[in-house]
Amino acid sequence: MPPVRTAVSARTASTQGRTRAKCPRSRSGRPALVRLDTALFPDFAYPYFVLRQFLDLYQDRLLVLDDGSSLHGYALSAPSADGRASWILGLGVAERLRGRGLARRLMQETLRRLPADGVHEVWLTVEPANTAAITLYQSLGFTEQGARKDYFGAGHDRLLLALRH
Repeated sequence: MPPVRTAVSARTASTQGRTRAKCPRSRSGRPALVRLDTALFPDFAYPYFVLRQFLDLYQDRLLVLDDGSSLHGYALSAPSADGRASWILGLGVAERLRGRGLARRLMQETLRRLPADGVHEVWLTVEPANTAAITLYQSLGFTEQGARKDYFGAGHDRLLLALRH
């Protein structure tokens, strides 16, 4: 897989065969994002209307891996009411591309942008059995803040992690 360049842009500049991380603002990008989210999180995918509203509310906080023909991953963050914290609402990379550092690059770019918005801490939840994600988050400085039983409903526990600047 070619290297990832990050750019927040609705323009389709030449990528010279590279995958770009960008914000999908176009109407045509929405169905692809829904398909990707459903493939990544079959039991907890966001409905179309929720992702649609996220694009309206958080368009500058949604990054996707896009090679010009399809989406391969995304990271989505959202600010708290006071703007001092942010939540990672989703991070995922297509299964066939995992293990290549793409999720790390999405998270690094997301985390790089947040302090400019006045964010001092970042929160997320992760499935306790998802050791690859937990390892990634810990390597980025996140620390466990506790476990939440039935966080997503009966039998769907989550770990709560935070990164403080």
